[in-house]
Amino acid sequence: MAQSLSPSGKAAPVLADLDAESRALDALVAGEGLDWAAPTPAAGWTVAHQIGHLAWTDRRALIAVRSPEAFGEEVGRALAGGEEFVDAAARAQARKPGTRLLAEWRAGRTALAAALAEAEPGARFPWYGPPMSVASMATARLMETWAHGLDVRAALGLGPRPGSGLRHIARLGFRTRDFAFGLHGLTPPAGEFRVELRAPSGEIWVFGPQDAAQRVSGDALEFCLVVTQRVDAAATGLVALGPDARTWLGLAQAFAGPPGRGRGPEPTEQCGGAV
Repeated sequence: MAQSLSPSGKAAPVLADLDAESRALDALVAGEGLDWAAPTPAAGWTVAHQIGHLAWTDRRALIAVRSPEAFGEEVGRALAGGEEFVDAAARAQARKPGTRLLAEWRAGRTALAAALAEAEPGARFPWYGPPMSVASMATARLMETWAHGLDVRAALGLGPRPGSGLRHIARLGFRTRDFAFGLHGLTPPAGEFRVELRAPSGEIWVFGPQDAAQRVSGDALEFCLVVTQRVDAAATGLVALGPDARTWLGLAQAFAGPPGRGRGPEPTEQCGGAV
């Protein structure tokens, strides 16, 4: 199994939570008798697709961190592949034996974590969406590992794992508001939003100014499920006050790439392509 890292600097808490989330998912798929062909809630995606996608994306992130000047070629391939490029890559990955997928994911995530831990604090890296700082890239990888881990857990009959990194994911979902509006050809709202979430511990997490007119409140886990498009907002107890806030919950997307297809009120189908 991949060695633990001891990151330092501002990104340290995120990198530590990323490592913990990766290890939790690793423990699920490393056991004997795992059915790599088991279907997950992502339509057409098996457990192999999910782990293969994580390995593939970690490798792309490593290119962005270590060779940012070469990452333009990756973007070019993504544009040439259109909206199906993530699914096509996942299909190619899923054809590999499970043991190979697991080994590739372990090697890739370890190399990426090391590269991020060693990066200059002010560094920014190209990506499929806006450029990423060290902390942002680590948070994006945490978000994806958690989200695709949800799908793997569902395939194994397990419910969501809140995890220690949930707050980072919630914050990313909040900060990608304008990005989500833009993906759908909509002008982002001029005013800021207020988001108040109840953490699994009972603590209240707050993002945005207290006097914001547009507001979202509710359970932190449900908010994270919505911004990773693992459940439709209508199937949660989240409360949106204001028309712009209600619109946002319907299109919220914390991951880069084209607009996700989302899931219906009954969360049974989802494109796996969070990039």
